[in-house]
Amino acid sequence: MRIGLLGTGPWARMVHAPVLEAHDALDFAGVWGRRPEAAKEVSGRHGTRAYDDVDALLADVDAVAVALPPDVQARLAVRAAGAGCHLLLDKPVAATVAGAREVARAAREAGVSSVVFFTTRFLPEAADWIARQADTGGWFTAHAQWLGDVFHGADGHPFATPWRGEKGALWDVGPHALSVLLPVLGDVRRVAAAARGPRDTVHLVLEHAGGASSTVTLSLTAPPAATGAGLELRGTAGVGVLPQGGDADDALTRAADELLRAARGGRPHACDAAFGLRVTEVLAEAETLLAAGAR
Repeated sequence: MRIGLLGTGPWARMVHAPVLEAHDALDFAGVWGRRPEAAKEVSGRHGTRAYDDVDALLADVDAVAVALPPDVQARLAVRAAGAGCHLLLDKPVAATVAGAREVARAAREAGVSSVVFFTTRFLPEAADWIARQADTGGWFTAHAQWLGDVFHGADGHPFATPWRGEKGALWDVGPHALSVLLPVLGDVRRVAAAARGPRDTVHLVLEHAGGASSTVTLSLTAPPAATGAGLELRGTAGVGVLPQGGDADDALTRAADELLRAARGGRPHACDAAFGLRVTEVLAEAETLLAAGAR
């Protein structure tokens, strides 16, 4: 499968480009970026072609991997689907429900496959654990926390990007927590509460369709010594703890494998654009509650 990369930022440089170049079943055909000089730099490093025209790249490939801010990703994903390209998307799919809905619609109408790279869902040990807990059932409650220090201190962080500064932890790491909670506890029936903590920290209370509830704590501005991610389940089977560790390169390689499998088999992936839309809807509901609480 010929695949192109849309984006030249830190995530594209650190993970996407190396993985696409190394993948045995992919032909890394080209790079497009909003800064042409950055696209030339990335393409030169990985032995592929830089494109100045995104539509020219879309015409030359079978699929695209996207590493762009969510609002930009949504617009280009719609164009890529319209050009017949399968989609390897980043989370969140879009910065608005309307944008995510357009991505899901475009993929469905074009008949292309899509996979959203929720990192934890593609780490082998974590993915196996999630599947086992979903099969076990009987969960009463869960607590998830994703705490980073992207905006802590003055040294600068490669992921201290403008969109993260605007949207905060809810939209950056919130999708990771939801991508684990939803397949285990069921869809979110209602965001029961949302409150702000220090800096960009947010706390959510979720009611799930299966009857369980969960709490979620998210931050990109936690003290460095307090950072980390974790998720604990409690129910009739006892206590379950999400395994930690794993490599982003391995996870993206697996996501690419699953996009290839979905494209060949024609079956929707569990983490497709429709699932990405649902995650976006939950994020937007929480954002609305947070805004109401600030008034």
